[in-house]
Amino acid sequence: MRVAQVARLNISRKPTLVFLLSICSMSGLLSFVQRCPISSLFPFLYFMIRDFHIAEREEDIGYYAGYVGSAFMFGRALTSVLWGMIADRYGRKPVIIFGTVSVVIFNTLFGLSTTFWMAISTRFLLGSLCGILGPMRAYASEVCRKEYQALGMSIISTSWGIGLVIGPALGGFLAQPAEKFPNIFSPHSLFGRFPYLLPCLLISIFSAGVFIVCCLLPETIHNHKGNDEGCNDSDALGATAFEPNSSQKSLLKNWPLISSIIAYCVFQLHDMAYAEIFSLWAVSPRKNGGLSFSTADVGEVLAFSGFGLLLFQLFIYPIG
Repeated sequence: MRVAQVARLNISRKPTLVFLLSICSMSGLLSFVQRCPISSLFPFLYFMIRDFHIAEREEDIGYYAGYVGSAFMFGRALTSVLWGMIADRYGRKPVIIFGTVSVVIFNTLFGLSTTFWMAISTRFLLGSLCGILGPMRAYASEVCRKEYQALGMSIISTSWGIGLVIGPALGGFLAQPAEKFPNIFSPHSLFGRFPYLLPCLLISIFSAGVFIVCCLLPETIHNHKGNDEGCNDSDALGATAFEPNSSQKSLLKNWPLISSIIAYCVFQLHDMAYAEIFSLWAVSPRKNGGLSFSTADVGEVLAFSGFGLLLFQLFIYPIG
């Protein structure tokens, strides 16, 4: 019997609390890896677009920044359902590993971007190929027994909040290192020629470490068909069983599901709009109505706002 199958059976029989916490913590790291490339961008996005010299006027920088900022989510929206289908068919682990590798590659390439179109392309490919979020949540719900599922989801959400704190801090304090730390980084060094590489590279290095750990994760995929062996393990894994005719029901008629999706979309719209609009407004010159903030200033403000979400996930979410 394969090692993955043995591990899966061991999970389904006697999963200890320590083991469950370690798996959920790993899922939390994946959530952190997913969030950091999103949140680290905004403190330095204005300056990156300015350095591309694509905007004819300074007032047009925000217009081009919107394309780069939305490229990740646009790619993610196009492929999220596809990655979910692949995870259901071939397993959560391959999708998670592939998504982690895509962060390592394309987040680094984004930091090396020298043109506007290279920045858009790398962000779009990163969003399209990083289908971690859905399979990761499914993985955590399957590996946890019912009484621990709230804890598992709380760990993932808390890690997402940590990403909201650390991501902007990395992007704000480590972008343009040759200007901030001239005694360490010369203008002719690698990070002097690519001023936005350092925060992206650190995130990619951390993601590479998470990738190595992901290779040790057991697979939790189960088949809902009655004649499949995995069907016997699904209840023990805490996964929700499908009704025989559930595939025939229209998702559009499932109002609780649709209402949850709408609420999540509104929340994400507010989250992304605040992060990007505030960042562009804060770094804009005072003559244009901005605050003339530096990248470090924006990173500090966004990190502080993310800290509020982190406190909510730690103390309020478990109560609910």
